[in-house]
Amino acid sequence: MALPLLLGQLLALMGPGDAFYLEVRELEEKCFIQEIPDGTVVIGNYKTELYDPAMEKYQPSPQWINLFVFVKDPENKNLLARQYGPQGSFTFTSQSPGEHQICLHLESIRFALFYDGKLAIHLDMQLGERTNDYAEFAAKDKLTQLHLRVQQLVEQVELIQKEQEYQRWREERFRQTSESTNQRVLWWSILQTFILVATGVWQMQHLKSFFKAKKLV
Repeated sequence: MALPLLLGQLLALMGPGDAFYLEVRELEEKCFIQEIPDGTVVIGNYKTELYDPAMEKYQPSPQWINLFVFVKDPENKNLLARQYGPQGSFTFTSQSPGEHQICLHLESIRFALFYDGKLAIHLDMQLGERTNDYAEFAAKDKLTQLHLRVQQLVEQVELIQKEQEYQRWREERFRQTSESTNQRVLWWSILQTFILVATGVWQMQHLKSFFKAKKLV
């Protein structure tokens, strides 16, 4: 039992997840890039805060603050474009591997924000296996602790396999880019050599004609 437990702890430590803290103003858009394998569920848990100059600190945002979330995949296709409240979560599933662009901006449903419009966004991104609520699974399916742990390990292994496939895809793309660059460098070197040889031949012919005209040869 010690080996599976140790393996589970190691896999749990390897699970992906990112936390972000962003300071923005109304309508100011903040974007960041997240590398995500294909077929991966992503959940973003967030809360927003409004700066109160009287207390000189951020306070929970009122209900008239809205968060707009835009997600684009590596092919620049929209995966998510939706408006949310001041606190909650958003979800999307990646359709292709690569760099996904996630953009956020806050907007009030009033004409202007109070308190100079300074806001903060706390965002916790969870990918793959970390998005599952195992306590809910255990209660719904009446799983024992051992069965629940096995299910966690299986899903963590699947996540690692997806990550390995994504890394192989990145390596293949990098190899293709390197080969294409090397081929272009080779053809450019050949072109340079041809130009130098042609220039040398032309100079020799020109000098030969010049010397003949001057009756030096």
